[in-house]
Amino acid sequence: MHDIISTGEATGILPTGAATKPITVIGTPAIRASFDAICLQQSVNSRLAPGVTDLVLNPDGHCGYGAPVGCVLVSPTHVYPGPVGVDIKCSMSLLQFDLPEMAIADKTVRRALITAVCDRIPTGAGRGQRHVKKGREVSTDSGRRLLVEGASEEVCTDLGIPPEWASRCEDARHNGHDGTSGALGARLERHLDRGSISNFHAKIAQLGSYGGGNHFGECEIVHVADNDRARRVAEVFGLRDGKVAFLSHCGSRGLGHTLATGQFRDLQERFARWDIPLPGGDKELVYAPLGTPEADAYLDDMSLGANFATLNHLLINALVLEAFREVFPGIEGELVYFISHNIARREVVAGQPTWVHRKGATRAFPAGHHALAGTHYADTGHPILLPGNPQAGSCVMVADPGAERSCYSVNHGAGRRLGRKAAIRSLDQAAIDRSFAEQDILSNCRQYPRDEAPAAYKDFDEVLKSVKLAGLASEVARLRARFVVKDGDKADD
Repeated sequence: MHDIISTGEATGILPTGAATKPITVIGTPAIRASFDAICLQQSVNSRLAPGVTDLVLNPDGHCGYGAPVGCVLVSPTHVYPGPVGVDIKCSMSLLQFDLPEMAIADKTVRRALITAVCDRIPTGAGRGQRHVKKGREVSTDSGRRLLVEGASEEVCTDLGIPPEWASRCEDARHNGHDGTSGALGARLERHLDRGSISNFHAKIAQLGSYGGGNHFGECEIVHVADNDRARRVAEVFGLRDGKVAFLSHCGSRGLGHTLATGQFRDLQERFARWDIPLPGGDKELVYAPLGTPEADAYLDDMSLGANFATLNHLLINALVLEAFREVFPGIEGELVYFISHNIARREVVAGQPTWVHRKGATRAFPAGHHALAGTHYADTGHPILLPGNPQAGSCVMVADPGAERSCYSVNHGAGRRLGRKAAIRSLDQAAIDRSFAEQDILSNCRQYPRDEAPAAYKDFDEVLKSVKLAGLASEVARLRARFVVKDGDKADD
């Protein structure tokens, strides 16, 4: 049994039972009570794993594979596939239009927008551009290039993506284990020669698509918080109060899943062959010491998947802009930000270079952070995009100096309260659909998926309260949904 010890209104520590630094817990008493025994045990297993120096459990934390979803794992010496997950670089992006709220008040207009978006962006497992009427074809050659180069100017231009959007990305490109794109090119050729990425062309054709489950596109109205700091930060971010925006959640699709599961399989085979003890006896907590061929292979595969995820989001936003222009010719749309929540990044923690693994966690660098020098966000901190649910809304935040206590990280959303099977079993379909109708939120789904209903998730306001009271970040704007595009298939992540 593991008990959280309170250290503040929205902070606590979870001792591991060993002579180690305890786990940092972010959450109000109500949130701390939501962590079940499996989630806490996974946190302890992850903290006690070789080379791990810090573990943070965020307020959206819940049971995952090996490591809990909603955690941050720090190691200067090892890389861990589990605290990244099978949907490499699952991310959020936000597109801001110069379109006033009243322009989409009419249901007929919103239905036309849903059709225009769905004509261009497929949803669901295995679906790609060939499954939609107005999709944008991505050639195999373009796919190979983007996997190696990321969002280079040439790649963006080739795909019809405004190249300047790359400057609004947390990471516009990822390089290989040695810091070069050449390592990625060599790794990709090895995969293609060995046939370890099956149906490569079909996977590349998934660029510009949403997955199933918790992935979505959502039309929003921006409401900037009523204070001077929020208004100043919103202006830097490019947020427009009372105007329409579009929020997207998805990742690296089938290609990322193939790369990630291949890494799990290879490392698990090595652990079994060499009889290496698994942390907590959990096969999802396999790892590789930095500098080994196994670590190099993982970092290269993670970077290939991450580059796909980046271009997937950028193309989705380009297609969303095209769809809105079909209904509203001449409107302008600019990317606010693109930020991941399933990735390992080389960062500095407590003055030391290390690898920060974020599994369902979002980077949170405040104003003045050295990594933001020379960017749009040096004097404000970068945008943090947090989805809640369509009815509670979503949130744009900005980090405060207190984010240092959570290894410069916050949650990635609300976090699940009910597992998918439990939600399907216990929630009433008619009540779910009625609640969306009452709030005038439209959807492309005939019936809103029960396992994605708002009641399947934690109280978003309580989650945000935890972040604010812990001193990690402040609210810049709320996003209120007007329609949702999603699929009922099983989630990628």
